[in-house]
Amino acid sequence: MTGPGEIRSEIGKARRPIEDERLVQGHGQYVSDLQRPGMLHLAFARSPYAHARIARIDRERAKVAPGVVAVFTSADFPRRALSRQPFGNAELLAYPQPFLADGTVRFVGEPVVAIVAASAAEARDAVDLLEIEYEALPVVGDPATAPDGPELVHPDLGTNVAFTARRGSGDVDAAFAAADRVVTLRLAIPRLAAVPMETIGVLVEGNSDGSDADAPLLTVWCTTQAPWRVHDALAGLLGIPGESIRVIAPDVGGGFGVRGPVYVEYVITAFAAQRLGRPVRYLATRSEDFQVTQGSRETLVDAALAATADGRFLALRARATINLGAYASGPGSAGRIISLTTGAYDIPIASVEVSGVYTNTGPTGAYRGAGRPEAAFIVERLVEEMARALGTDPIALRRRNFVRPDAFPYQTPLGTVYDSGDYAAALDRALAVADYAGLRAASPGASGELLGVGLASYIEPTGGGWESGRVWVEPDGRVVAVSGSVPQGQDHQTTFAQIIAGRLGVRFEAVTVRQGDTADGLPGIGTFGSRSVALGGGALTVAADEVFEKARRVAAYLLEAAPEDLVAAEGSFSVVGSPGRAVPWAEVAARVASSDLPPELAVPLDARTRFEMPREAFASGSCVAVVGVDPRTGVVRLRRLVLVHDCGNPINPLLVDAQLHGGLAQGAGEALGEWLRFDPAGQLLSGTLLDYWLPHADDLPAFELAEVVSPSPLNRLGAKGVGEAGTIAAPPAVLHAVLDALRPLGVTALDLPLTPERVWLAIQAAR
Repeated sequence: MTGPGEIRSEIGKARRPIEDERLVQGHGQYVSDLQRPGMLHLAFARSPYAHARIARIDRERAKVAPGVVAVFTSADFPRRALSRQPFGNAELLAYPQPFLADGTVRFVGEPVVAIVAASAAEARDAVDLLEIEYEALPVVGDPATAPDGPELVHPDLGTNVAFTARRGSGDVDAAFAAADRVVTLRLAIPRLAAVPMETIGVLVEGNSDGSDADAPLLTVWCTTQAPWRVHDALAGLLGIPGESIRVIAPDVGGGFGVRGPVYVEYVITAFAAQRLGRPVRYLATRSEDFQVTQGSRETLVDAALAATADGRFLALRARATINLGAYASGPGSAGRIISLTTGAYDIPIASVEVSGVYTNTGPTGAYRGAGRPEAAFIVERLVEEMARALGTDPIALRRRNFVRPDAFPYQTPLGTVYDSGDYAAALDRALAVADYAGLRAASPGASGELLGVGLASYIEPTGGGWESGRVWVEPDGRVVAVSGSVPQGQDHQTTFAQIIAGRLGVRFEAVTVRQGDTADGLPGIGTFGSRSVALGGGALTVAADEVFEKARRVAAYLLEAAPEDLVAAEGSFSVVGSPGRAVPWAEVAARVASSDLPPELAVPLDARTRFEMPREAFASGSCVAVVGVDPRTGVVRLRRLVLVHDCGNPINPLLVDAQLHGGLAQGAGEALGEWLRFDPAGQLLSGTLLDYWLPHADDLPAFELAEVVSPSPLNRLGAKGVGEAGTIAAPPAVLHAVLDALRPLGVTALDLPLTPERVWLAIQAAR
């Protein structure tokens, strides 16, 4: 797992991130901070209806309004073709969103007309001068009835069901028939908004006059996690050669998966800049961002678990329906639900079916976890209910059914392979940190608050796909690295510099990391799915090791020693056992640059790679939540949240903790109050920060963290991802804690979020 040049004090060091000071002092450069000479501004007229035919658009008054330069409708854009794509054992009927509504609007907030003006205020004022007439159509709002309802979101598809896919193995029906105990659950997982600090933003500048032959035709700055995805999409949609487009991700105020898509707003802004020959910027308002940034999680589930009388799991069955919203180009979170629903447990037989349905609501997709939280919620709720049905301790039941450490690599009945882990060790550590026995012995508080304790265990697949990396050494010994991963607050610059410094044996300060600019010429997938260290760091590790070996051969020549007898530390190569015989990295680099070496050694200290693991690395862990519930008001107070995680070998424990803190805050928010709600007419009811509840600092406890370590055998660092652990683990743990508190009152079931109203009504119904 280690390289010959590794400085152990750097790899695994809790180093303060070098990026943070600039950002917390307000010196970041976001899309909203960028200015270009002659910049124009874009605003949209958006549909007030969830489903309607556009009867008439009169744009004459808007076209002559002060400052207006152009007014665009769907007639200015090509139609986007429907497609049929394979997904698992099924077919996906994809219906991509048109750039501007093409005669029919299908969700509130869908863009209908785009206006470009000299200022943002003039563009918005001109939107108010448009005359748009709509003829309302029936709304498909409920994903539960969408499959069988008579109304269609897309009549040309002939159905509201985009796909139905299944995965599993074994005779599920026979296993359930032979079981001593079966529990069934119906679950409703709410839709969430990610609420990044920065709303959707894009600025596009063209080189229309061709004055600079080396400049790209279009330079795009946008709020993206995947610059190359935007680059390739714009090249295809605008008909521009890829080498003529440069996409830059500046500081991005949070990605969380929702900044992964190529939003139509990016395309329309690029089209306007190309057509008008001037820079154009679009910045969404917060209300617009709630409408058009993809939501996530909304899933309806029927699930069942079968077990023997002594608590051995026999089989799992689940059927889930995902609300895709009005448009979809992919299966959303279905892939993770269908492959992960057995969780951390050795369940020999399973069948999972997932359907995606269209409704007249905003599109949905990935958000921190992207199916992992939904899968964990399903299996953890089943395990908890099985413990109640059997009258056994939920801790003992989990221990009995965990995948054993000696079973890895372990293949689930859903076909997924886990690389390594020790699930029981993580649970035991979490119980010890929380003092579980003491919590169980605690007396009720004098305030009348009901105490509850809840558990959840989880697995987290990380590092899917591939990533690229390049490392080279300048003649003065400075090291430069380029990664296809793109940061949105994860402190990649620090983490990747630590990896490279450790692998090369140079000082941390000698390493410069560049990311987020397609002009670097290093294609990459981007940052999502807890993949940056395992894949982005893995790619840089491979490249750094190649550079190290090249340099070590040169250093051996200069020191008249065998390469295998050399080590590197603190910026110099030295001979093992002879610390006085040393040569600095800078001298090695200078000799390579001078070509004053034998031909076989005069090789540039430069390496690039495209790295892909054989399969994903699986992080894991356990969570303990402690809540206090006021039975008079239904208010839930989260008193403690303990998480013990296994992300393999941590590169920077301080940044691991930061990722866990953020994920736990979002997971607690999902449990306690976050909910992107629509009424039956498809109107968004929680589309502002006054209506969409987010946890504040005083809603959250000081998180308690600990770790166990099971290195992954799939990359040289032994690393796994950690970014989504909190959003996976916290929701079921908090729900189980609330049910534990309310069980003496007769409350046995609740859906998320656990708002005071919901909890109070459940208490009244039980009484």
